[in-house]
Amino acid sequence: MNRALKEALIDHLLQFITEDRWQRINEVLGQRTRFLSVVLEDLYQPHNASAVLRSCDCFGIQDVHIVENENNFSPAKGVTIGSDQWLSLHKYNDEGEGVENTRKCYRQLRREGYRLIATTPHEDDVTIDEIPLDQKTALVFGSELTGLSGFALEEADGYARIPMVGFSESFNISVSAALCLYELSTRLRKEGGGWMLSEEEKIDLQLDWIRKSVRAVDKIEERWRMQES
Repeated sequence: MNRALKEALIDHLLQFITEDRWQRINEVLGQRTRFLSVVLEDLYQPHNASAVLRSCDCFGIQDVHIVENENNFSPAKGVTIGSDQWLSLHKYNDEGEGVENTRKCYRQLRREGYRLIATTPHEDDVTIDEIPLDQKTALVFGSELTGLSGFALEEADGYARIPMVGFSESFNISVSAALCLYELSTRLRKEGGGWMLSEEEKIDLQLDWIRKSVRAVDKIEERWRMQES
């Protein structure tokens, strides 16, 4: 569907949502970014993984890349509270065994111009506040017990850790993601630059989010298409 048709459909569907909902959609879109993305590799605890999705929505991160090498991921609705429906979830689960899905994910993100930062202590690491934001960045998080795969670590462009001063060796994955996203999204908005969505991206998400806000939207669209043809 070209841009003109999308805009026409949006105009038609606006009559089925409240002005408050339309205003809220545009307020959220004004703070959404694809400059930062999140990669989740083989998370197996659905509550923790779902909490990461909720944090992404709260901090305005639109894209989450979910790698399923060994474990399938299904959001826990009681944790996401519906936040996952407003995100763009990209799943990698069709490349067989081992780390092939991670390889596919990394390849796709590099094509899109992302720097891949593995969130793990490493001899070449920096603290999360030292990550440069001079290009699009994807934060890669691993499973709670085993961490990131060897491939995910070896092929990352950099490494970051969260400073800790207690006895515990690490934060849980959902807390780690929330801390990282708060730090980087806050810096991103303060530093300015091209972090906001393009007009084309906003139109695509407006249409997607309106569709999710309208009951029986398929039937409404079908009647609209018949009238337009």
